[in-house]
Amino acid sequence: MSAPLKAIDGNADLAAQMTDLASRARAAARQLALAPAEQKNRALDAMEQAIRANAAAILKANAADVAEARASGATSAFVDRLTLTEARVAAMADGIRTVRDIPDPVGAVTESWQRPNGMTIERVRVPLGVIAVIFESRPNVYADAGVLCLKSGNAVILRGGSDSFRSCRAIHECLVQGLRQAHLPEAAISLVPTRDRAAVGLLLTGLNGGVDLIVPRGGKSLVARVEAEARVPVFAHLEGVNHVYVDRAAKLDMAKSIVLNAKMRRPGVCGATETLLVDRAAAASHLKPLVEMLIEAGCEVRGDDAVQHTDARVKAATDEDWDTEYEDAIIAAKLVDGVDDAIAHIARHGSHHTDAVVTEDSGVAQKFLNEVDSAIVLHNASTQFADGGEFGFGAEIGIATGKFHARGPVGAEQLTTFKYRVHGSGQTRP
Repeated sequence: MSAPLKAIDGNADLAAQMTDLASRARAAARQLALAPAEQKNRALDAMEQAIRANAAAILKANAADVAEARASGATSAFVDRLTLTEARVAAMADGIRTVRDIPDPVGAVTESWQRPNGMTIERVRVPLGVIAVIFESRPNVYADAGVLCLKSGNAVILRGGSDSFRSCRAIHECLVQGLRQAHLPEAAISLVPTRDRAAVGLLLTGLNGGVDLIVPRGGKSLVARVEAEARVPVFAHLEGVNHVYVDRAAKLDMAKSIVLNAKMRRPGVCGATETLLVDRAAAASHLKPLVEMLIEAGCEVRGDDAVQHTDARVKAATDEDWDTEYEDAIIAAKLVDGVDDAIAHIARHGSHHTDAVVTEDSGVAQKFLNEVDSAIVLHNASTQFADGGEFGFGAEIGIATGKFHARGPVGAEQLTTFKYRVHGSGQTRP
């Protein structure tokens, strides 16, 4: 048996509470791994209905969180990420319905082959086990992560930021209603019931083997801490230093529409564009209209010398700007010498998250899509499509920017691993 988990900051009660939480989640994971798709879908149906029926209570809890955040001086971008509206709660419920309707990944045989000795080998999807999700500000992550883990047969322990604690608690009650109605263990979706930051440190220890995977979803400092301290595997959701490259062959109207949406639809989400790259050969026709459009939409533009000369309102960009995820209505902009220079800039400064090219030249588009080493690359579309819901996954637990196990939007299928089932008829190895 492993040694008892040590308390952090002397809080023995919290250490015991977190260990018990993980133990109950582990027991729930064993049941979920064997739960039929129909039972999980019944729970998801009930969760969707509970979210819709309790929308007013969720919004009331969220309003209290938002008021507290504003009183503490939170930025407008932070408040936007924290805020739930009737439309966002409805979208949360819609996402649950979509997750319900996707094929159950558990038990799916992805490959099967027969060996010369007559044995048949199958590669089959199985759950990962117990997943801990640590996230900041956006309370809809609670529902997304909870239902995706359920669909993929995993138990989940969710620890939201202290800023969204009331909202998460209200959403949690709806998800637990669904588990009860489908006769699934309530510990399948567990809320860390405290704002105490020591709980995060305890999760990172793995809780004596109670946690199989940690998913951090938040700012650079959170992800860095998780990657540095975690004693179990991590799905890294790194910062979104995303780019739009406007090529000389781009249609101006399309470029304006895409750039405006990519930056300003929701500046605080990880799919928002942070850097605009414009082909020097298109500067005369495209640069000034793009810069003026952004400024008039309320976006601060920080540019190189050429961009500054197009409009006196442009601020000088520093070296740091090319590596910054603003999460706000700010964009860095510069001229590049064609697609090769754009790709080189992205390789130096990008975060391997999401990058887009706007062009009518199919050769340029193909080169960009092939050579930009990001989890998501787009041609003639906004970077704000970097979202599991937009990919048809119903929701996402994050955008994985690494290259191991999963990459891009992490949906139900990506929350499974596999095992091999081997069928024999008495074979022995010579």
